[in-house]
Amino acid sequence: MNFKATKGQGAVQNVHNHFEKNLYEKTIYEDDCLNENGEPEERITKTEYLEVFPKTIMNEVRRKGMPLEFSMNPYQGCEHGCAYCYARPTHEYWGYSAGVDFERKIMVKKNAPELLEKLFQKRGYQARQFMLSGNTDCYQPIERKLEITRKILEICLEYRHPVSIITKNALVLRDLDLLTKLAQRNLVNLAISIPTTNEDLRRVLEPRTSTVSNKLKVIETLSQNGIPVIAMVAPIIPGLNSEEILNNLKIVSDKGAVDFGYTLVRLNDTVEPVFIQWLEERFPDRKEKILNQIRSIHNGKLNERLARKRYVGVGNIADMIHQTFKIGRQKYFSHKETRKPLATHLFNGKRGEQLSLF
Repeated sequence: MNFKATKGQGAVQNVHNHFEKNLYEKTIYEDDCLNENGEPEERITKTEYLEVFPKTIMNEVRRKGMPLEFSMNPYQGCEHGCAYCYARPTHEYWGYSAGVDFERKIMVKKNAPELLEKLFQKRGYQARQFMLSGNTDCYQPIERKLEITRKILEICLEYRHPVSIITKNALVLRDLDLLTKLAQRNLVNLAISIPTTNEDLRRVLEPRTSTVSNKLKVIETLSQNGIPVIAMVAPIIPGLNSEEILNNLKIVSDKGAVDFGYTLVRLNDTVEPVFIQWLEERFPDRKEKILNQIRSIHNGKLNERLARKRYVGVGNIADMIHQTFKIGRQKYFSHKETRKPLATHLFNGKRGEQLSLF
């Protein structure tokens, strides 16, 4: 059965949760919308916000090859709707699908700031850089209302604790006041995810993220205020955005990014069917070419589980991508200052004391 893509949504439908006992259960859920003739109808699924109550909030990143050891996620699930998102399968742990559910059933952790403050107050706690969010976006649309991320940044400022942020959303500029104060003490850096500067592609690749022009405004505004910005030109999807690399690096460098990062796309677990369905709807004429090129960089597979191989890839296409980024670094980033590690020695676990020193 073919389903039409819905405006503002990345996944075409729900896909089977592989934790379910019945491995042969259909991937079409009962809430998929059919007309009287049994044909799929386009609809916009209403987003549900479900409050959860975790007992801890800092997560240790145990996967080898990751740049940070700790992350913190105020939200689970993400409305941005990127079909390629590696975090989709994490929704299955909650009993949901990595497809539409991931975008429309958003779990919120309103007690995250309280949990973070309790962690900072623990006897013997030592400051360590952590990432907001690492799994799903801490500035996705509901943050405008709930302000959980802003409260977390307020606590980091009060305790002089370093924090890194990664987002696709220009909503981050709302917190410019806090970010500026953190940056003055070398307590923050921010990565903005910008896999494409082609707005037409961005609109279908990341349907509910900020526009390209607004993402570039984030880089420019934060840079002008002394906040280090890293452009995450990721993921690179061969045959889709791989031709943009040099142009994208020039643009983000001109806007003030101090560095960049990138990854090769990998379709881990249930990301694979979501992405394939998305290709069928958005780029049916290029689908097989794109999938074959992805396979070529992962030894014939659409996914690579080993981190040390995942980010390097294999074959001519992977080599060309790495070489292009190497050239881009030499051309557009060789004059940039080396990024400094964020400060950990300023941490004050007794909140509010010694502020006169600053």
